[in-house]
Amino acid sequence: MSRHEQKVTVEGHRLTLTNLDKVYYPESGTTKGEVLDYFARISPHLIRHSRDRIATRKRWVDGVGTPKDPGDVFFEKDLPASAPSWILSRSIRHSTGSKRYPLLQDRATLTYLAQIASLELHVPQWQVGAESLDPRTIESRTRKPDRMVFDLDPGPGRELSDCVEVAQLVRELLSGMGLDAYPVTSGSKGIHLYAPLDGSATCQQISDVAHELARSLESDHKRLIVSAMKKKLRENKVLIDWSQNSAAKTTVAPYSLRGKFTPTVAAPRTWKEFEAPAAVGQLRFEEVLDRIEDLGDLLEPLTKSAGDTRTDKSLGETSPGDPVEGAGTSASATVPRDRLDVYRSKRDAKHTCEPVPESHGASGNELSFVIQEHHASSLHWDFRLEHDGVLVSWALPKGPPTDPKSNHLAVQTEDHPLEYASFEGTIPKGQYGAGEVTIWDSGTFELEKWREGREIIAVLHGGDDGGLGGVRRFALFNTGDHGPNKEPEKNWMIHLIKDSPAPSEAPGPVVRRPADVEATHISPMLASIGDLPSIRREAGEWAFEMKWDGIRALATVRAATETSEGEVRLSSRNGHDLANIYPELAELATCVDVDCILDGEIVALGPGGRPDFGRLQRRMGLSHDRDIDHERGRTPVHVMIFDVLSADGDSLLKTPYLTRREQLTKMVAEGESVHVPIAFEGSVDEAMDASRELKLEGVMAKRTGSTYLPGRRTHTWVKLKDVSTRDVIIVGWRTGRGERSETFASLLLAAHGKDDLVYLGRVGTGFDETQLQALRSKLDRLARKTAPLEVPAAESRDANWVRPRLVGEVRFAAFTDAGRLRHPVWRGLRDDVDPDDVVA
Repeated sequence: MSRHEQKVTVEGHRLTLTNLDKVYYPESGTTKGEVLDYFARISPHLIRHSRDRIATRKRWVDGVGTPKDPGDVFFEKDLPASAPSWILSRSIRHSTGSKRYPLLQDRATLTYLAQIASLELHVPQWQVGAESLDPRTIESRTRKPDRMVFDLDPGPGRELSDCVEVAQLVRELLSGMGLDAYPVTSGSKGIHLYAPLDGSATCQQISDVAHELARSLESDHKRLIVSAMKKKLRENKVLIDWSQNSAAKTTVAPYSLRGKFTPTVAAPRTWKEFEAPAAVGQLRFEEVLDRIEDLGDLLEPLTKSAGDTRTDKSLGETSPGDPVEGAGTSASATVPRDRLDVYRSKRDAKHTCEPVPESHGASGNELSFVIQEHHASSLHWDFRLEHDGVLVSWALPKGPPTDPKSNHLAVQTEDHPLEYASFEGTIPKGQYGAGEVTIWDSGTFELEKWREGREIIAVLHGGDDGGLGGVRRFALFNTGDHGPNKEPEKNWMIHLIKDSPAPSEAPGPVVRRPADVEATHISPMLASIGDLPSIRREAGEWAFEMKWDGIRALATVRAATETSEGEVRLSSRNGHDLANIYPELAELATCVDVDCILDGEIVALGPGGRPDFGRLQRRMGLSHDRDIDHERGRTPVHVMIFDVLSADGDSLLKTPYLTRREQLTKMVAEGESVHVPIAFEGSVDEAMDASRELKLEGVMAKRTGSTYLPGRRTHTWVKLKDVSTRDVIIVGWRTGRGERSETFASLLLAAHGKDDLVYLGRVGTGFDETQLQALRSKLDRLARKTAPLEVPAAESRDANWVRPRLVGEVRFAAFTDAGRLRHPVWRGLRDDVDPDDVVA
């Protein structure tokens, strides 16, 4: 045997490995042996997300090369004739003939593929099963995906941080459909988002839905998003590539290496990491292995079908077999013996306040409609039209459209009884669709067209004080495939027809006079995640407020008078009553001279007078008066009022932001627990500097002319979160592998506590080659044999200890509950800081 060959046995299969010291990634010096080691160690997780999926491969037989001399790559579908016979495979019939693909079922197969330089592994969103042993049965129309994927790709002028912002928008829309989303930095330029499905719909149906979602987001965010594939349209935009849901398309497998100039990986991430977009970067294979040790497989929930994971999710009216995945209730599908069978099967009349009749009713002379605002695990609107003795129903994650140019998604749910048209109340926790339901608008409608399962046009006559603002003409159209033998898709779009008069205000509750205060149902306007470059480009169009670390609250206030103490009603973002929990905020009634509705943030102050969310949690969730009174003395709360929605019965929702702020400062006086922080005057960078100086968590940027849109997450309000930095003491380093074998894998960090050093965690990213070499030299001169502090065994098993003399600075997202730095990134040594001054 050649000295460059090595015989190994992997899971009972004999393999010959060659040239283990061959460099696959010249820029980093990563060898074939290291690649084989990575695939072996990551195999349980990579296989989990690739099992039973045909694999196409990208091979770099001579390595990936360098920017000046890129390596040759070829895309491979057919399994080579020389491949071991034990590799499981499936043949797929194409127009050009059948091709035999490997299945990524075991570590031995991954080892073989790495041996032949298959660095990138790509798989589809559908699986082959036992029923597909005959290759002739694996046809496009029979492929049922168990996950939906979106590829967010930054065009020229955009960066990964912009993809993070778009990922948040896609996540919100999927959440409104009752789907969880799991992010993966692609290892290339962008981000992949996965959502689990139950495998009941075809690839074509899911692809159509994904396309509609992408187009909907593009319509709402034209300056940021593009959904068309033409490259000339991608300038300064993020492409939402929905096409990878097609039966013929594949996506790089989670945990696969990429054929870039450094060994990056398609790496699962947490949504918490995305709260600091500028700090998000592509991860290398060493970092991914460390994260697996610390965090486990973040994508593990994806391996369960949506039917396993979607229980009382945000739509409140979706469940296994409902829309998106291709089931549900439609007259064009298989109709149950009773139109309400599905409705009744999901509800127990003994435990829910919803109407549960034994049979459906009969339509009257006039057809009725109702739109209900439903605060389940996230807000949506239920749109119901009377038809054939039931209320045919759709869930609208973004509410009814207010602009004919922007269609909204409508997810069809089960038929509801006619009695539901008057239902308002709280569906108990643990019951299907749990949450608060209120009538947003109701009335009668004139039917112009009803094509079962395809198209509906109706003129709705809303109430005088309803959310529609009068008469509105809507069209609903199905987005599915209606060809022969095709099951119609249960996802629709709703369109406001152009000749409708403009709504008086966006979807959201109508603000009524305080005399009817008990009927006021309103949701706070929400902000999107922003980025500093965008705000800088539009200097002068934004005002800035500090971001308070508390909980959002809307206050409906009846002003105190000489004969009345007034009244304050507080509601949380999800509509829960807060007044009894925070009785000191009744002071608001004495701080205003008119009845009003105010928006603010409830905070508890910690050391230095800064908001402390951990301290606030002592008050959250208390329900007994005795407990509240006891904790109130120890942990008083304050409310930071920053907006006014109604004053003396007049709605201010359409009043520009600056005018509302001016009126707010005139009508609300400061009190012991009531504060009206000023809006910051100056540039966004000055505002961010002020936030850092005050040690707050960031800045809220608000367009000076923006109106208030209840319950809507908009880009006229954006959150600019500050990424924290701090000084740390180096107490040790962990042994490096591969290209870092001569330097280190990560540094172990600490700070001085009350008596001893306190462990803060480790940092392994942010170093360039010069820093690695220089730091290793300094560390060697400070070597000691024993640890200067207690470090968890899992992080000290290969540690090398040093005297605590070197101080550095790291950027990080937050602290964990255990006091460790979350996602730290190295910034550099701080020779100007004495180690004794670095305190926890």
